[in-house]
Amino acid sequence: MSVFAKVVEQGSFARAAERLGISTSACSRHVADLEAHLATRLLQRTTRRLSLTEGGQAFYERCVQLLADLEDAEGAAAASSARPRGTIKLTCSINFGIRHVAPAIGAFQAQHGEVRFDVTLADRIVDLVEEGYDLAIRIGATGGETVVARRLGESRLVCCASRAYLERHGTPRSPEDLARHRCLSYEYLPQRGLWQFRDRSGRERPVRVSGPLHSNNGDLLAAAAAQGMGIALEPDFMVGDDLKAGRLVRVLEAFAAPVSAIYAVYPSRRYLSAKVRAFVDYLAARFAPPQNW
Repeated sequence: MSVFAKVVEQGSFARAAERLGISTSACSRHVADLEAHLATRLLQRTTRRLSLTEGGQAFYERCVQLLADLEDAEGAAAASSARPRGTIKLTCSINFGIRHVAPAIGAFQAQHGEVRFDVTLADRIVDLVEEGYDLAIRIGATGGETVVARRLGESRLVCCASRAYLERHGTPRSPEDLARHRCLSYEYLPQRGLWQFRDRSGRERPVRVSGPLHSNNGDLLAAAAAQGMGIALEPDFMVGDDLKAGRLVRVLEAFAAPVSAIYAVYPSRRYLSAKVRAFVDYLAARFAPPQNW
């Protein structure tokens, strides 16, 4: 099966044999034996080129999948007894990466000195397979059906403003009051300019907001809110220090803002190497308990 797949990939018996380290005649014999076993012709052979038959095309597609599954199974078995080592290519959002993933990397690397990290911070959804990443830490959206996501913990959005702003403009008592306030909006919310809340009865209370500042960076919005520019709806892990220090205060505490899960995400058709598995397990232990961000 592997010889047949290699012949298809290389487009010739000679090139496939060279890659496999066998003779061309042995390569041809393997394919002929496979065709005899299946009682069907898989390849059309001419002096100039090889082409797949209809049955050969269907069989090749299944071969690719089965060989990939076998490789993953072998890798997973080897990884289960391997020591974490090598480089983890990781991506995560800028804000969460700086505040919480960087300290986690430092603590993990102190325990596993043979693991190194290559980290890209980006607020966009990175294509893990296309761009060659081992792992992503994502909040909310996992990024599609081609990945596996393991829940690590959760984050809640917090509606907040500075005391100075609230003294000048008043404190909103309901989500609907926000329509009359200066709101600082974030680019990557599910719906731009629409803030979602739920009251204690469970009723949804969405509100359309606007204001003097819109940005794709939550740190900028939190800093602007702390300076009295308006009201922000920010993740608790981002504004936790400002709330503790009194630079920001919560508003609308009686209304629940959305909760977002924090995920470790990796390609669905790739087994977890020992280094990635160990780091994901570490993050799960670190972030799963309720966090006072």
